[in-house]
Amino acid sequence: MFVLGLTGSIGMGKSTASQTFRSFGVPVFEADAAVHCLFAPGGAAAGPVGAAFPGCADPAGGIDRAALGKRVFGDAAALALLEAIVHPLVRAAERRFLERCAGARRPLAVLDVPLLYETGGERLVDAVAVVSAPVFLQAQRVLRRKGVSVDRLAAIRRRQTPDVEKRRRADFVIPTGLDRRHSVRAIARIIDRVRGRRGVRWPRAWPPDRWLAVLIDPLAL
Repeated sequence: MFVLGLTGSIGMGKSTASQTFRSFGVPVFEADAAVHCLFAPGGAAAGPVGAAFPGCADPAGGIDRAALGKRVFGDAAALALLEAIVHPLVRAAERRFLERCAGARRPLAVLDVPLLYETGGERLVDAVAVVSAPVFLQAQRVLRRKGVSVDRLAAIRRRQTPDVEKRRRADFVIPTGLDRRHSVRAIARIIDRVRGRRGVRWPRAWPPDRWLAVLIDPLAL
């Protein structure tokens, strides 16, 4: 099974790229979606995170992501505590996803990982595809989000590997700043390029004591 890492900075169009891969029948694991489930009422992280960060639980028993983002903003110790709670849970979800894909004899599986390069996760995938758009368009997209200011965007950018560096290191680049058809065609070409290629990372690079740190960027909550 060939494992493709999908990554990109905030506002670059990674979620849309994930949806496009799915439209071609490729299974995708989304780290952000996994954390949403973990933070939802009854989610495995809701209790521990709520206890560790008083005031960040919502009335339904889940986690208020906006409140949590504010709580860990600029606080290295709080961020480390959050990572210690969430990382093992995401790790387990990733492994289950890849095990299911391998069991179903899927030739290709995609891991949508926001902080792939920042965590060294490229070592655990067979190739990396980066979504990329012009910086001005990224800013327009992100600043339309509720609660995101220019200063907050700047802080997120400082935490993330620069787009130019991601593009340099990537095996594939998916442009998202043009007509959506360009992105779809780029993804179709990637699928065609890797179709039939034998992956070497799963399960060899994924023994039980190894993991891919895919915690969502708390500044982008």
